[in-house]
Amino acid sequence: TVEFLVTPEGEIYFLEVNPRVQVEHPVTEQITGIDIICEMFKIAEGKALAIEPANNTQHAIEFRINAEDPRKDFSPTPGLITNLQLPAGPGVRVDFGYAQGDPVPPYYDSLVGKLIVTGNSREQAIRRARRALDELRIAGIKTIQPLHRAILERDEFTASDASAFKV
Repeated sequence: TVEFLVTPEGEIYFLEVNPRVQVEHPVTEQITGIDIICEMFKIAEGKALAIEPANNTQHAIEFRINAEDPRKDFSPTPGLITNLQLPAGPGVRVDFGYAQGDPVPPYYDSLVGKLIVTGNSREQAIRRARRALDELRIAGIKTIQPLHRAILERDEFTASDASAFKV
């Protein structure tokens, strides 16, 4: 992954190169229909890529569900997941590494799972995200799920035009 920052004036600044799959890769997979991990294995096996450049019109949003308390400076909240109910439905993908009954240790990354929502428009993706975050139930640990829900209600987020950034 190559990361850049683009200023409102159109100036482009190089940030970094990551020689690994980014945690946000499901967003790319959802809007392109390409399983990036599967393609990586094909490359490792010496096979050629057989994919065409995507002409995507989908919108996807990823929510990292971390075992952290945003009201306490995002401090980790290890513990036992006593209840876990994952959302489902059109445009909803869940990538979770924990299940109900699993302990979340204090020693590693606080990521419990990822919720990825996709829609034919930004508005549809936001509606689906609200529904999915409302359906997601995690008990036994605090997570940043309420923060995600609050952000989805902010005019600054919902009114923004994600296509306004031009390179």
